[in-house]
Amino acid sequence: MNSFFKGIIGIVVFIAIWQVLALIINKSIIPAPAETLRLLAEFIFSSRILLVAWETAWKVFLVLLLVMIIGMPVGLFLGLSDTFYDMFRPIIMLIQAVPVISWLSLVIFAWGIGWKSPVFIAFLSLLPVSILTTVSGVHNLDKNLLEMARLYQVPGARILKDIYLGSLLPFITAILDVSIGQAWKVILVAEYLSGGSGLGVEILRMRMIFDVPGVWALTLIAVLLGIVTERLIKLGLRRLSSQWTIA
Repeated sequence: MNSFFKGIIGIVVFIAIWQVLALIINKSIIPAPAETLRLLAEFIFSSRILLVAWETAWKVFLVLLLVMIIGMPVGLFLGLSDTFYDMFRPIIMLIQAVPVISWLSLVIFAWGIGWKSPVFIAFLSLLPVSILTTVSGVHNLDKNLLEMARLYQVPGARILKDIYLGSLLPFITAILDVSIGQAWKVILVAEYLSGGSGLGVEILRMRMIFDVPGVWALTLIAVLLGIVTERLIKLGLRRLSSQWTIA
């Protein structure tokens, strides 16, 4: 049995469990799957909901871009210098340890309600992961390969591209694996509490009018978008990896 059919079976089992829970537990908490999926279909064909979903999606992509273009160079630099790594590691750990709700309070004071707060909070939440994973990747580089490159006087740009960045591709994948799901979660929470627009704000609106199926349907949309985002980025990384290998 291939993975596709196994996935279908898993979805069927999930919906069956969902239906049982909806019958056992109060429907004001867990609505029936049929009702939720019907509403989900309506949302998918609603231009307003699609626009709302896009408002969240571009924030997620912006956060991932910032995390990669800032976190990786910083991690590469710290990985190459034990002195600077020891100096800045406490600061990185401090940023990582600060609760999201604390960052949220600070950015609301600074910028109020709007798109900046969710983006900034998600960026700060994911930046330490990007930096520390990159540092770990640098520390795991093949030192013999580096010595050989220096011995044969390989240009520095070639060493950076083929050895450092080429060897870091698995760690880049690891960064994105962790960051994609977390980015969606943090952005949604931040939108729910401080965002001017997006799925998080729409979920808040559904909660305020006691539309439980609406909350569930919007949550499923966020889950589907997260899965699509992950697949698209992994596809891009596979193509990049193959081109890197050929080069």
